[in-house]
Parts: sequence; structure tokens; C-alpha cells
Amino acid sequence: MVAPRLVAILMCLAALAGCGGPAEPVWAPDSEVRKFAYDYRGPTELTLYTVVGLRNGSGVHSGLLIASPGERILFDPAGSFKLPFAPERNDVVYGMTDRALAVYIDYHARETHKVIEQKLPVTADEARLIAALAKGYGAVPKAQCALSISRILNEVKGFGSVRVGYYPKSLMQSFGALPGATTREITDDDADKNHNVLLVAGFGFN
Repeated sequence: MVAPRLVAILMCLAALAGCGGPAEPVWAPDSEVRKFAYDYRGPTELTLYTVVGLRNGSGVHSGLLIASPGERILFDPAGSFKLPFAPERNDVVYGMTDRALAVYIDYHARETHKVIEQKLPVTADEARLIAALAKGYGAVPKAQCALSISRILNEVKGFGSVRVGYYPKSLMQSFGALPGATTREITDDDADKNHNVLLVAGFGFN
């Protein structure tokens, strides 16, 4: 007979498989990163995206958008999101313009899943440090999306209350409790087969 705790762990890991497959190192060439780099001029902030299944309320993926002076990147650990206009280096996605971000959200929000968006203002130094940690983390194995993000945040002064662990919803809760964090819920009634509709429809990237 399998112990209830082991059953719970196995069920959790099965749900977290939505974070993607085994770690797959990817390294876009310098020319691609330069070509599509986004010269970001907005506020320095972190945005945590948590994908939540509507059938059972489980967290299935976490992604962290990092906006620092002159750059906005997405740390999408073990994610399956791909864009021809957003080169990737080991789960760090460059070129995250507003349009690319809209595609990212559309890719995840559909009739079976909602996206929780949590924004947190940070200093320029904090944003640069977190971006550097994400770039240096390496390709992330499956089921470790929340773990990798929480590890990175936990290394930064002022983020010690972020719980380190595998659970996207636990990360969402501790991130949302940080002073200054704001939360909004994003839903979309697109059928599962129609997710990523903005990209399929030829959403502009000029």
C-alpha cells in the first residue's frame, strides 16, 4: 500500500509536469539576442505569472518577468513557450516587448487555465541582480519552475520571506505577501486547441 504522503507528492509532480520536459539547454547566438533585445524604459519591477488549472485549482507553471533599466527579460523555467522573435538562453527569454508578453499570456490563459499576474516594484539594483541570477541559473529540469524562481528570489536581500519549494501556488502566495505587490487575474474562454491564438493569427511584432 502506498503511503498517503507519497501519493500526494506523486500527484503534485504530475501536475507540475506542465512546466515542461527534462532540462534542455538552449543558447541563442549573440546576433539573435542583439537583434531582438528590448530597450525597456519603463518602471523597474518584477512580475510573477502563475498558471492555475480551473478544474482542480492546481498551480501548473510559474514564470518571472524581470524589468530592469534598458532590458526586460522573461525567466520561464522549464516552460514550453517559444517565439521566433524572442530568443532564449537556458529558459531566459529576451525581447519581451508588450506584444511578446501579450502572446505569452495568451499562450497560457484559456478555458481550462487562468493566469495570475502579480507585479512588484523593485529598485534598479534589485532588478539587475535578479536578472543576473536568472541568466546564470542554467536550464531548468521539469517540475522545477517554482523551485528555480523561489531559489533566485530567496538569494536577494528583502526576499527572504519567499518560500523555496516546488509549488507554484505557494510561490504565488508568498510573492503576493511582499510589500507593494499587486495582483490581477487573467481569464480567456479560448478552447484548449486555440491557445496561443495571437501568435497563430499573425500578431504583429514590429
